[in-house]
Amino acid sequence: MKKCYIHSAVSISAQHSFESSGFELHSISGKKVEAIHPNYKEFISPIALRRMATGVKMGVAAATKALQIANLEQPDAILTGTGMGCIEDTEKFLNAIIANEEEFLTPTAFIQSTHNTVGAQIALSLKCKTYNNTYVHGALSFESALMDAQLMLQQNEATNILVGGVDELGAEIIDAVRLMEDKTSDGINLPFGEGASFFVLSSEMKNEGIELIDVQSFSAISTETIHEKIQEFLNLNELSFLDIDGLVLGNNGDAFDTYYDNLIAHFPETIPNICYKQWSGEFYTASAFGLFVASEIFRKNEIPQNWFKNKPSKSEMKTLLLYNQFKGRDHSFILLRRC
Repeated sequence: MKKCYIHSAVSISAQHSFESSGFELHSISGKKVEAIHPNYKEFISPIALRRMATGVKMGVAAATKALQIANLEQPDAILTGTGMGCIEDTEKFLNAIIANEEEFLTPTAFIQSTHNTVGAQIALSLKCKTYNNTYVHGALSFESALMDAQLMLQQNEATNILVGGVDELGAEIIDAVRLMEDKTSDGINLPFGEGASFFVLSSEMKNEGIELIDVQSFSAISTETIHEKIQEFLNLNELSFLDIDGLVLGNNGDAFDTYYDNLIAHFPETIPNICYKQWSGEFYTASAFGLFVASEIFRKNEIPQNWFKNKPSKSEMKTLLLYNQFKGRDHSFILLRRC
């Protein structure tokens, strides 16, 4: 089977990650944190822009820039992951139902609220009629899209694929989600966030690139067996704990961070630990921002100390392992190697 390489990585997030090269991270706080939005008029026509919800704007802009960096006009497939979809338009439609007492409703907001709106708008902007699929699998939504892309490349069904993860905050529904999640555990100590991260994956290698070695997901793992699962994953790829040069982790400060602690305990103390959600906030496709951070780590010659959770003595990183979970469910492993 053919290998899979990442040719470009673009992210709109709570950081200055879209327009800045080698951006510095700044702290976030509160219950919600909005993305730092670029000038969308550079990527979307003003007429189309007026009708787009935040998630669609972020997705189209990030996807367009990812294609530009990869010098690609048309991808062979567009794969998107989203946990909440376009909830801004969902809120508009539900509020209209209440305000109009379920009468005289226009369907526009409902039509635009569907989860595959982002992927569809990207395709429309590119006039792209290739395979287009959206995954809505909770905190595994992005990973599902990533695995589909990898399989297509490995089986020679495509050469270049656009894949990304998108979620928006909205105004009301996310508050209910936050309240529900806080009641089911000790709560989330990070703000809920939003963002869009897109990547161009290819079966063709460039001089300096990133190889996506493997992606694996689980709906449930116990804290006691997390190290066994990761060992099986590494063994499958003919690697050991000592072969990993850095960990990129989805800690969010809740009671389920014990998963990360149990995982870290089986790696040498010299391995760098990078926790990305303290910079992006928590949302269902935050792991896409984690993959973007991993791409930045490979691209940078020097990494600021505030990126690290620990004080590593190991500086050169060739192989990275990304691990994320949400509320003890939806676990994912992503393995990357610098080419």
